[in-house]
Amino acid sequence: MWHVMALIVGFVLDALLGDPYDMPHVIRLIGSFIAAAERALRRVFPATAPGERVAGVALVLLVAGVSTACAWGVLAAAYGVSAWLGCAVESLVCYQMIAARQLRIEALRVRDALEKDGLEAARTAVSMIVGRDTQNLDEVGVIRAAVETVAENASDGVVAPLLFMAVGGAPAGVLYKAVNTMDSMVGYKNERYRHFGTAAARLDDVLNFVPARVTGVLMCVVAPLVGLDGAGAWRVFCRDRKRHASPNSAHPEAACAGALGVQLAGPASYFGVVHDKPTIGDDLRTPVAADITASTRLLAATSLAAFVLSVALAMMHAR
Repeated sequence: MWHVMALIVGFVLDALLGDPYDMPHVIRLIGSFIAAAERALRRVFPATAPGERVAGVALVLLVAGVSTACAWGVLAAAYGVSAWLGCAVESLVCYQMIAARQLRIEALRVRDALEKDGLEAARTAVSMIVGRDTQNLDEVGVIRAAVETVAENASDGVVAPLLFMAVGGAPAGVLYKAVNTMDSMVGYKNERYRHFGTAAARLDDVLNFVPARVTGVLMCVVAPLVGLDGAGAWRVFCRDRKRHASPNSAHPEAACAGALGVQLAGPASYFGVVHDKPTIGDDLRTPVAADITASTRLLAATSLAAFVLSVALAMMHAR
C-alpha cells in the first residue's frame, strides 16, 4: 500500500504547490537528456530518411529505458533503506509527474493577460503553453488555443500519468512522461523531425490511447458538476472525437467543446505552415475569455475524478 500512499500524497502536493520554477524537476532533467541524446545520435546516424528513423528509434529506447531504470533504481534504493523513505521519494516523483495545478495557472494567465493587458500580452502568454504559432492569433484564436491546450493536457498532464502510476507506480509514470516529453520535443511533422520523431510520436499515440478516451468520458461525466453542459459534452464527444489527425487529441477536446458549447480546432499554423484541421464542436457562439476559466473548472473536476479512479485501480493492483 506504500505505492497507493505515494500516489495520494503526490496528487495532493500538486494540488497545493503546482510546479515552482526554481524547484529541480524530473521532467526538465528528462528534457535535457533528450536534447543531449538527439545531438549525439544525429552525429552517429546518417542524415537520410532511413538513418533518421533508426536514430529516432534509438532515442526512444535510450531515453525511455534510462529514465525508467533510473526511477526504479532510486526507488529500490530508497525502499531498501526504509519503507517511509521509499514512500517519501516516490511521493515526490508522483508529484512531479502531475501538472494539474500548473496547467490551470498557465491557462488563467492567458485569460488575465487578455482581460488586463491586451492581445499582444495574451499571445505571449498562450505561446508558453501551445506548440502552434501565436503571433497572428486574434482574440478568439487565443481563447481557443488556451482552451484546447487545457483539454488536451488534461489527458497528457494529469489523467495519463495518474493511470500509469496506478498500475505501475512512479517508474511507470516516469516512462509515460519520458515518451510524452519526447513527443513534445521531436514529434513534429516538419523538415527536421519528420523522420527522426516518428518513433516517439507513434509510441506516444499508443500510450495515450486509453487515457485520452478515459479523459473524454470523465469530462462528460463531471461537466454538469461544474455548471457545464453534460448532454452537449456527450453529444459532441460521440460525434467529433475522431476528427483529428492524432488518434487521441480530439477525445478530450470534443468533450470540452461540447461542455462549453463552443467550436474548437480548425486551421492552425505550426512553424509558419498552416494546417487545415477539422473543427470540433458546434459554432453556437463566439468563445470568450470566461471560457478559459470554465475549461479550468472542467480540468479540476476531471482531475479529481481521475484521481479517485486511479486510487481505486492502485488499491486493486496492490491486493
